Amino acid sequence: MKKKSLKRLGILMITGLLLAGCGAQTASNDTTSASESTLQEDTSSQATEDGTSADDQNQASEQKEDHTMPNNPIDEAIALETSKVDDAPVEASTEEERIPTAEISDKIPIKYINLRVTDCGKIEKITYTSYDYFGDGSEVEKAANVYLPAGYDPAKQYNVLYLMHGIGGDENEWGMTGSTSRVKCIMDNLSYYGDIESFIVVTPNGRSAANHAANGSDYNSFYVFGQELRNDLMPYIESHYSTYASEALAKAGLDAITNQTGDAEADKTAYAAQKAGADKEAINKALQDSRDHRAMAGLSMGGMQTINIGIGECVDLISYFGAFSAAPTSNPAAKTNSILKENPYPIHYFYNICGTEDGIAYPSASAAAKTLPSVCDQFVDGENFMWQELPGNHDFNVWYLGFYNFAQIAFK
Repeated sequence: MKKKSLKRLGILMITGLLLAGCGAQTASNDTTSASESTLQEDTSSQATEDGTSADDQNQASEQKEDHTMPNNPIDEAIALETSKVDDAPVEASTEEERIPTAEISDKIPIKYINLRVTDCGKIEKITYTSYDYFGDGSEVEKAANVYLPAGYDPAKQYNVLYLMHGIGGDENEWGMTGSTSRVKCIMDNLSYYGDIESFIVVTPNGRSAANHAANGSDYNSFYVFGQELRNDLMPYIESHYSTYASEALAKAGLDAITNQTGDAEADKTAYAAQKAGADKEAINKALQDSRDHRAMAGLSMGGMQTINIGIGECVDLISYFGAFSAAPTSNPAAKTNSILKENPYPIHYFYNICGTEDGIAYPSASAAAKTLPSVCDQFVDGENFMWQELPGNHDFNVWYLGFYNFAQIAFK
């Protein structure tokens, strides 16, 4: 199929499915959802996912009117991706006894979203070289945010979660950009209290194109991210940070950890030379052999990518999956079953969450995942599969809860 036909098909799929949900969603927006008090025990100020004002969001929405894709249903989904971010979280006590009390729940206890100023992790901004997989294949510089656990030790091996954003966001949508990040607070506290063995979290930009901006880029570039994930992002992250793949990647020719000089440009040039001369089959095998220590999760379009790309294309590299309000173009359960027919790789866990008032995603998310255990023998409810639904909308009240729950499930 030619690219223009594929693009047109993708547009029709997204637009038609989103239109089906937007009517119900508009009605639900006229009332205040009771889910805010259900999903977390604190109150916090609301801001758009990129930190802009409502006027800025409206202006960005107006700029989309020249796009090929009809903007109303897409703008509806983007407008609902509003982040509940506490810009001034309560500082955590340093005297409280470290007792693990986290559990899979319908709300996040306050102690797990408080700000830790000691025994806390850090967030780094990285850039890596990828390619315009949706376009002409030209070289593209991409950015990502990386959470490193408290006391990160290069001599220790760490699990890695690749956490994806929605249709209106980018690598910053999850807010993983500073010390008050909700994702960081959750990770810091789960680790501090001993609920989990902390791991690395990576938030990349899920559009694999030269134009990968949150506004003005082609939505169909989300669907080719699997190539970037396998060929560029994973090799970069897991050769630059201490993971379960690092040693094998070094043997394959990617040894960025021991060869870093502190000169960013020199290190970038050295890594590019390493990658060009590395054994590509050995790199892929290093990632396959360490799949037990890798997870993928995402909200909305990121949930779709987790299902379509994580499970559908990269199950040889990833073993834990989380879909939060998976978008309308997510593979339905029957298609996932067909894809996994001959799959030899065990799926350790697939966690799903969606709000019952989510007119954008609930029909598609439930069609994609809710019935999976009944149609695919690789998923067993209560063993390696969970579907969680509760009062809630297409927003971060649900998605932060999903992250909190999934962080407890992954790598257990």
